[in-house]
Amino acid sequence: MSNEDKPVQQETAAESQFQKPGDLVERDDDTGVMQLESLCMNCHENGTTRLLLLRVPFFRDIILESFECEHCHFKDNSVKSAGQIQEKGSKYTLTAQNENDLQRQVIRSDVSTFKVDSLGIEMPKGESQLTTVEGVIQRIYESLSSDQPLRKEQAPEVHDALVPIIDNLKKILDREGYPFTVSLDDPTGNSWIAPTTQDTGNNYKRRDYPRTHEQNEELGIASDPEAQQNEGETGVEDSEIVDGQVYSLPTECPGCSKPGFVNMKKVNIPYFKEVIIWSTSCEHCGYRTSEVKTGGEVPEKGKRITLKVENEVDLSRDILKSDTCALISDELEVTVQPGTLGGRFTTVEGLLTEIRDQLHGQIFDVDDTTGAGGDSMPSDDKDKWTRFFSRLDAAINGDMKFVITLEDPMANSYVQDLCAPAPDHQITTEEYTRTEEEEEELGLKDMKVEGYEEDAEKKESGEAEQEA
Repeated sequence: MSNEDKPVQQETAAESQFQKPGDLVERDDDTGVMQLESLCMNCHENGTTRLLLLRVPFFRDIILESFECEHCHFKDNSVKSAGQIQEKGSKYTLTAQNENDLQRQVIRSDVSTFKVDSLGIEMPKGESQLTTVEGVIQRIYESLSSDQPLRKEQAPEVHDALVPIIDNLKKILDREGYPFTVSLDDPTGNSWIAPTTQDTGNNYKRRDYPRTHEQNEELGIASDPEAQQNEGETGVEDSEIVDGQVYSLPTECPGCSKPGFVNMKKVNIPYFKEVIIWSTSCEHCGYRTSEVKTGGEVPEKGKRITLKVENEVDLSRDILKSDTCALISDELEVTVQPGTLGGRFTTVEGLLTEIRDQLHGQIFDVDDTTGAGGDSMPSDDKDKWTRFFSRLDAAINGDMKFVITLEDPMANSYVQDLCAPAPDHQITTEEYTRTEEEEEELGLKDMKVEGYEEDAEKKESGEAEQEA
């Protein structure tokens, strides 16, 4: 069990982090607030720091930190993760459409990037916050508008360019700027925009991604300076990869950044295509993960696969969900966005179990069998999530019938056909034309697949003329 699943142990770690020889730490047993003397960085006298470990519903444990100096009256507030850096980075995208979206809770770490994508502006790194979407936008608005008089005198062109942006921010704060889109990107995985039970793929998305070596270096967790050189090197040519044979490649562990190996194996799925299974197991920190990658050319259309699950036999069907695939089930009220679980080659039961475990770990404490769900989860939300997990458990145990749909714009997903080569009447497969948004997200609009040889020749001839 990871550190983030043990709030009691985290509290002990938090105390030890700030409790050094000679420090006087006071604790209020009723509120859980720890108080200690610490140096004021403004006047260099001693001030007071207060710490509170708090469980955030749908997220994890955080430490609220408040500093106040009685000498110069300097004040500062921040929020820190009580757990470790997560195995992957995370990016949240929200299209706010009403007041409820504006009041969603936001946790920003000091390395995260908050953007108002609709206006093309970004909030600088370096400041952690526990606030709301409105609170972040309010701070951006105040920061930009407060310096406008000075800009008008010193940089009038910058002042004029910011006027429409500030006006649009004011419209958002006045509830006149709906809809607008914001995003929060954090390589540590410790930032967050709150979800709701009514979220769909159209307004709320979460994507987990592996950190690059450069990001690990920025976070101070890169341990092997040569790992970047090995990154992306397979050590084998495509022509040498043999079906069923396991290859070990040098890599950097996403959990502890120490050098290790990732194992890869090519598997031929009958009536589908070849896929490569990647598996990582770190001997230093115990980190384990597996993922599936598919290859081949980009298809002209996406593919939508619908499976009717009627019994336990259907639960044991093999299923390949690629990292570009979304999963939807109206009966289970489940929507899994592309990139959330990565690529998975498992069974229907195994995939549902992964969805349940990931959601349950975010919403309730892993050790919490009562479903308390954090310090401040409203009772209505608790009831909704309890019903949701009960329905999901019934589906996993084979106690209810349901339908799942895999929608993959790259057509790289698959559900086992038990009647092959004869048609399986429980599976419906259809092709569909990708949307403009899907084309943009997949980078296909910028991809040139025809005439690139001519462009390369023109570029080479142009460089030759310049040299001449």
